[in-house]
Amino acid sequence: MANQQRTLTRTQAPTPARRITAATIDALTALACGLAAGAAAGMKVVDGVVELRPASPAVWGAALGAALGLSFVNHVLLTLATRASVGKLVTSLRVVRASDGGRPRFLRLTGRWLFGFYWTVVFVPIHLATDSDVEQQDAVGLRIVHRKG
Repeated sequence: MANQQRTLTRTQAPTPARRITAATIDALTALACGLAAGAAAGMKVVDGVVELRPASPAVWGAALGAALGLSFVNHVLLTLATRASVGKLVTSLRVVRASDGGRPRFLRLTGRWLFGFYWTVVFVPIHLATDSDVEQQDAVGLRIVHRKG
């Protein structure tokens, strides 16, 4: 109980700007790695000249696979190890269990990662179309906190 009290007193709810910054860093990281993998898959050297073939399905398959794979590693495996993705580490945010502030588990992190895709596909377009004040909610019993100090 004392450990739970100490954890909760050292954290606070993050600002929307912090959450958006973390999400943007994570998205750009996955996108950049996906594009790099796609470019690498589409390169062909002909007579010493490097050609990029962006119309090839292999390029887009490699790009999508690498982006999704890195996203999973970042949001699930790295968060399992450190309680934060790359973007959250940069912005001093952490992912904790909502019930007690403890370390998140693999299945909940996987569910949260999948929920992020659902949120992006369903709620982001609605928010942009209606200019609503809807903020992303924490999911599957996990929440994001701003770690003080």
